[in-house]
Amino acid sequence: MVDGTKITDLESVPLLGSYLFTAEDMFTNEEEVILVRCDDDPGVEAWVNNCPHESQRFDRGDGAPMRDGEIVCPKHGSHFDACTGECDNGEAAGTTLPDVDIAVEDGAVYLTDDDYTYLHAGPAEEDDGPGSTSHLSF
Repeated sequence: MVDGTKITDLESVPLLGSYLFTAEDMFTNEEEVILVRCDDDPGVEAWVNNCPHESQRFDRGDGAPMRDGEIVCPKHGSHFDACTGECDNGEAAGTTLPDVDIAVEDGAVYLTDDDYTYLHAGPAEEDDGPGSTSHLSF
């Protein structure tokens, strides 16, 4: 049995695109992570949802752009290998995506990275600032 938290079923990870979830890092920061299909075992990899070149999100809520087994940065078009996270072209050439440890067992994907705690499916909560019920005084 896998020692980790179930993220989703493997069949929920699209063949093209990504499955987005949110985890908390060791400093209690919310971090978006994407699951993408990969030809190497276990058939899926997890990457921090961020281009290392200019802090651009790959998956903005409708799946990361993918082409020929690579994640495509929506801002500059750099391509990252879905299996290794390495980039050899564009503005992000020479960088590698930060990985997140996962395991697949019995058709389910589990978060096994000791540096992250699973929070929920979907994007991180966005801070929209004070709500309409806030009271400011000057």
